[in-house]
Amino acid sequence: MQGIHTVENTEVLIIGAGPSGAVAAGLLRKQGRKVMILEKETFPRFSIGESLLPQSMQYLEEAGMLRDVIEAGFQHKNGAAFAKGEERSDFDFRDKFSPGWGTTYQVQRANFDKVLADAAEKAGAEIRYRHTVTAVDVAGEAPVVRVRHPDGHEYSVRARHLLDASGFARILPRMLDLERPSDFPVRGALFTHIEDHIDLADMDRQKILITVHPDHHDVWFWTIPFSNGRCSQGVVGTPEYLAQYQGTEVERLRAIIAEVPSLTKVLRNAVWDTPGRSLNGYSANVTSLWGKHFALLGNAGEFLDPVFSSGVTIAFKSSSLAAACIERESNGESVNWQTDYAEPLQAGVNTFRAFVAGWYEGGFQDVIFSKRHSPEIRRMISSILAGYAWDTNNPYVAEPQRRLNVLRELCREPAGEARA
Repeated sequence: MQGIHTVENTEVLIIGAGPSGAVAAGLLRKQGRKVMILEKETFPRFSIGESLLPQSMQYLEEAGMLRDVIEAGFQHKNGAAFAKGEERSDFDFRDKFSPGWGTTYQVQRANFDKVLADAAEKAGAEIRYRHTVTAVDVAGEAPVVRVRHPDGHEYSVRARHLLDASGFARILPRMLDLERPSDFPVRGALFTHIEDHIDLADMDRQKILITVHPDHHDVWFWTIPFSNGRCSQGVVGTPEYLAQYQGTEVERLRAIIAEVPSLTKVLRNAVWDTPGRSLNGYSANVTSLWGKHFALLGNAGEFLDPVFSSGVTIAFKSSSLAAACIERESNGESVNWQTDYAEPLQAGVNTFRAFVAGWYEGGFQDVIFSKRHSPEIRRMISSILAGYAWDTNNPYVAEPQRRLNVLRELCREPAGEARA
């Protein structure tokens, strides 16, 4: 069989069995489509991005995967806590402006991704692990993907629709020359998993904790507790800032945490038992989110920043939009992938973008820690933090930049001059 090159056919071919690929497969199988997923690794495998947003639960429910996730026993999550020096601000996602889920989970992605992939297989999708995409041709009437089998021989798959859910591997952007630099400044991260031994008096395990460095407002830490007494711990900063610290990734991470008394207290009993990892220049973008018979899902298209845990929610939204477009096309309807897929997806991404930019500029941090905006405004902000970045009934979604600018100025005014 080594010298024989075969060509197989499927209706929808998905590159990558991560969250966006698995959810897309679940949605497409509900439509009755034949789905094949090519995954270069074996599951479970490590992945970063462990804190979900409540909006993502809607897509898990639509894909028929909600029970699988609930029964997996992940850490319940109901909000986000922010700390900076002596300041603290908690947001309960159940107290929000937008309708929909107010709770979700914090997950070890190795387990979570396998739960979703197994659910996709159970729904009838075929997943081929350790099958590597080596070439892509989208010039013809149908996209054709060349694949290397684990035993080394190559074959091709022809599909009606091709979805790239390869995440940071960004298969189609690299092979089709779609990559372009992100307009976000370059940042890096150091992170690991630890046995945390966190005292419940110091931290609510049902919330992600975001801690801002007391002297550098653009340096922040995530602490994401899991249900098994462990947590994901990381720091984000400019490459220049992170490069000041010497040693292994864990040694560098611990040295930076030592500069933050509040976080040092939270982690005072932690056991640092896992080698660290690093990421640099993680923000990415593309010239287009779609092309002839193909679309880019999740991080394969654009990744902003981990600060508000928006990555998986954006990935699920892209899967939902793409599956809806494929269904309409298969029903003989006219679909414009720019107006029906790219622009609706980008609308929510741009909402997140405004708040991420505001975070690093410092203005949104002023808003987060302010005690002077109304409960109604806090609920609107809570909705954004919960992932409801497509709810245009929320003024902070409809006009994110203008509203954020106004709110930032109100929070900065002297106490006697603040308006309602």
